[in-house]
This record gives sequence, C-alpha cells and structure tokens, in this order.
Amino acid sequence: MTGSALPELLRPRALRPGDLVAVAALSGPLPAAYELNVERAVVVLERMGFRVRRAPLLEVGRHHWWSAATPAEIAAELNGLLRDPEVRAIIASDGGQTAFGYLDLIDIEAIKADPKPILGYSDISLLHLVLYARTGLVGFHADMAVPGFGGHWQAVPATRRAEFEKLYSRLLTGTEAIGALPAGPSWECWRAGRAEGRLIGGVINRIALVQATRFAVPLERFDGAVLFWEEMGGHASYVWSYLQVLRHCGILDRISGMVVGVPREIIGLEAPDASPSLAEIVLDVLGDRDIPVLGNVEFGHAGPNLPMPVGIRVGLDAQQLTLSLLEPAMQPLPTTPPAGWHRG
Repeated sequence: MTGSALPELLRPRALRPGDLVAVAALSGPLPAAYELNVERAVVVLERMGFRVRRAPLLEVGRHHWWSAATPAEIAAELNGLLRDPEVRAIIASDGGQTAFGYLDLIDIEAIKADPKPILGYSDISLLHLVLYARTGLVGFHADMAVPGFGGHWQAVPATRRAEFEKLYSRLLTGTEAIGALPAGPSWECWRAGRAEGRLIGGVINRIALVQATRFAVPLERFDGAVLFWEEMGGHASYVWSYLQVLRHCGILDRISGMVVGVPREIIGLEAPDASPSLAEIVLDVLGDRDIPVLGNVEFGHAGPNLPMPVGIRVGLDAQQLTLSLLEPAMQPLPTTPPAGWHRG
C-alpha cells in the first residue's frame, strides 16, 4: 500500500442456514466451571440456524500454562479450520493472553483463498488488527462462546437476547448494510460531531502493544478511521498511558472519530463519581483534536456485545448518539463455489 490508499476489503462469504461454525480455543483454556457456557452458546448458535462443531483443543482441563495449548498447537488448529472448506465461521471460546505467541504462524494464504468471519474480542483483537492489516480481512470484534453467547446473553431479558440474535444473524448471513446499531441507555456524547470512516480498533492495550511489533498496523490504515476501543482491568492511569501511546505514534492525529466502550473492573473508574472520569481522561489526551467521541457503548467486556466489524465503513453522530454500519460485512455467495468448497 502506498500513500493513504485504503486496503481492499476482504469480506467473508455470507453464511447460510445449516452452515457449520466452529467454536475454538484461540487463546485461554476452558475451566470446568464454564463448560455449561459453551453448551449454552451452542444452543444460541443453533437457534440462529447454524450447525456447530467444537474444535479439539476446547476441552475442559486441557491447558499449557495460562493457555489452552502451546501457541504452535493453537495456530495449527486455527489453520486447520481456515483450510477446512466446510467450516464457514470461527468463534473464539474466550479471550486470554496467547495470541501474541502465534501471530507469525497463521496461514495468511488460506485466509486470502477462503476468508471466513472470526468472532471474538479482548485478546482476539490482535487477530482482527493483524489480519486486517495483512489481508484486508473484515474482523468481527463480537461476542464469544463463554463470556458472550453462553454468559452475558443468558443474563438479559428474552426480548434483548432476541434482538441480539437477530442482529448477529443479519450481520453474518446478510449482504446489505445493517444501518444503525441499537443504542443503549449508557451511551453518552463526550464530544459532539459527525464522522464517517472505516471502523478499526479493539481492546486498547492490544492496540498499543501490537504497534510495538513487526505486525503493527500501518499508520495509513488509521487515516479518516473511526477508532473504537474498550478496556477491562488495570488502573485508570493505564488507560491514560495507552491513549498517550496512540497519541505519540500518530494514530490520534489521523482518525476522524472515536467510540469508547463501557469500562470494566478498572481501578479508579469503578465509582460513579470517579475523578478523573473516563470521559475526562479521553478528552485530556485528545486535547484540541476536534473529533466526535461517543462513550459508554456496549461492546467488548461489557456484554452483550454489539458487533464492531473491523474495516467496515461506519457513520458516527456523537450528539445524536448513533453509530451506523454503512456497508455489509459479508459478501454474497459466489454463483460457482471455489474448488473443494461444499456445504455440509
């Protein structure tokens, strides 16, 4: 890529009823206490009309240190799923601390040959950022099996759960733009204004850390982008520091807008009257950069998770509290499937 040209988007093919989705341990292990969450997640996905397969590493008791397996083992399983023509989507079971260990082992050519939606957030943010940068793949910063479909989704009223099921189904099977995402009562305008641009982001510590590696997202990818980020754990001062990293590396000078997720379990932000507030921290680092900022949006660790497809053009109106997906995340199925592709 030269200059400020945007990368060609690599959209996965839209799913159809009966297609196979794989739930895989792409980072952390599966504790016995969360086996029920996986089972509940399977029910949700089947209710959406998909067949579900658990990848072999998603097994209670299997672990290597803090991970489901070694980075090489996880990469091998992920690559197998990417190469399997029957698997049409990959859903992470949970986040964790492992993705940095296998960024160099992912089969990029398999992604280019048969792009598939990968769903997840937290540590999985790394996959979305790196694969978007390297291939243009639309990444789905969206709910996972354990904390999402089998966790947070189970704790909300049935009407809200049905709304999210419809949203996710439209996102994965439709080839039209979703339009406005369903706003929640927590949304706040931290700086008024409007913006349009490609959506890019994830959990903020991963955005900052990946920029220190050879897998850094080229700064040109942030030109005119709407940056979204969220965080869980740590201290309020850490968030301020991560934002300073984005300032120093030039990202904040390039974006056209910002969307901030609801913070979770951050020391210094847990009280309603916290000082400084998250809004104050954000505006302090932004300084005189006059871009719209929409805060306290339900994506990431807040759950249930509004899907944020990385790379898709969005419209943001912070004062009106709207965030709209202006493009489809998926492409239509080809009239003639590629060689080796078949439906189960």
